[in-house]
Amino acid sequence: MTRTTLAVLEAFLDAGADGQLYGLEIMHSAGIASGTLYPILDRLEDAEWIEGQWGPSEHPGRPARRSYHLTGTGITEASRAVATARQAHKRPRPNTGPVTA
Repeated sequence: MTRTTLAVLEAFLDAGADGQLYGLEIMHSAGIASGTLYPILDRLEDAEWIEGQWGPSEHPGRPARRSYHLTGTGITEASRAVATARQAHKRPRPNTGPVTA
């Protein structure tokens, strides 16, 4: 699980169980670019952790927008992945002894 994927999952978890997020919202929340985000969304959708759906444009003349939300499986798995990553981050590093220059 990459850091960027974890950041995307955290964005979904922060949005809540029924939170619908657009790509731009996820990019801002996760702090990543679109070229990084959309392949992650594709993988999460293939794994059935998220579902995407097309909705009408909010502005006439603009294309439809795609929103995403976590599935039931996605909520469970995203919560587990984020908790595991946070726990691993808290794990103390082994003491290798004093550093000499």
